[in-house]
Amino acid sequence: MKKVACTSGFKALILSRIKLLSLSFLWLPIVLAANKCQAQAQTTPKRSLLALSKSDHTLSIIDPVTLKVIAIAPVGSDPHEVIASADGKTAYVSIYGGGSLHELSVVDLVAQKAMPAIDTKPLIGPHGLTFAGGKVWFSAEGAKAVGRYDPATGKFDLAMGTGQNRTHMIYVTNDEKKVFTTNVSSATVSILEDSLMKPMGPPGGGAPPAGAATPPGFAPPARHDWVQTVIPVAKGSEGFDVSPDGHELWTAGADDGNISIIDIVAKKVTSTIDAKVAGANRLKFTPDGKRVLITSLRTGDLFIFDAVSHLELKRINTGHGAAGILVDDDGSRAFIGCTGDNYVAVIDLNKLEVTGHIEVRGADGLAWAVRR
Repeated sequence: MKKVACTSGFKALILSRIKLLSLSFLWLPIVLAANKCQAQAQTTPKRSLLALSKSDHTLSIIDPVTLKVIAIAPVGSDPHEVIASADGKTAYVSIYGGGSLHELSVVDLVAQKAMPAIDTKPLIGPHGLTFAGGKVWFSAEGAKAVGRYDPATGKFDLAMGTGQNRTHMIYVTNDEKKVFTTNVSSATVSILEDSLMKPMGPPGGGAPPAGAATPPGFAPPARHDWVQTVIPVAKGSEGFDVSPDGHELWTAGADDGNISIIDIVAKKVTSTIDAKVAGANRLKFTPDGKRVLITSLRTGDLFIFDAVSHLELKRINTGHGAAGILVDDDGSRAFIGCTGDNYVAVIDLNKLEVTGHIEVRGADGLAWAVRR
């Protein structure tokens, strides 16, 4: 009887151990999933790379040192471009819809979560984005205009029409006195300048109407207005950049592959390069102004040009559907959104070669976020 009791106790012990082992296997997927979620909810670094996914309708927050995605936040359908606020705490995403939608998605980069979206209507088709003077500036392709949103007041405080077709990308100078846009279907660049206009007299410029008295010492005040200069450029020009010294604007035409170079002071095209950049999509200067990077949505190539000689230095295949470009502040790396290959390609600009990939489905718009 004593032997039987011992055997029964041993069996009970074995059964309890088997039960515990089974439970551990049942919990394993849950633990792994929890660890994965935790990995995607790490603290956002002070300097982050932001990358949009057209396929998943999300914004990835990436550590630019480890090249790891640390958090993902949902955004609206068909996201195209992204920009961060000057303090690096908030991201704004244009929800484009081929010029038919009217939303800016907002992401809290510190809490890593989506915030209420901004309805841009009647400025429909937001696309290009930049942040200047504490405000979000954007192109509104469907409205043939550019607009400005003030996060402090939650209101739109500026809208300017271009009268051009597919007003697509936008650049604003630091003093907010000049705005540049590409108008893809019109094959033009708009330069909008904040100007002090001369005082306006009576309608028609003639004398005051009979019997109308002008108050003693009265003179109509001068006023500010935006004056537009429209400059013809290569067909299909959308991606563009202004040189770091502010003297030139370069834009590449997707249709004919030509690069148009505009003298900003003279407000005219001074050079056209037969670059053969078929399907040109985005264009960026390196921070030192010495090189110009151009992506091809058609070939997946990154073209690198010398900004002085205008000669092609290198052509690097990054994959399929090369789109968004982002360059490190020190000019050592470039990041290319390869929409067709579902990744962001990392380019060593010293070796001029691809050195890595960051998985982002339908990768497109890219931006830096620097918390201060």
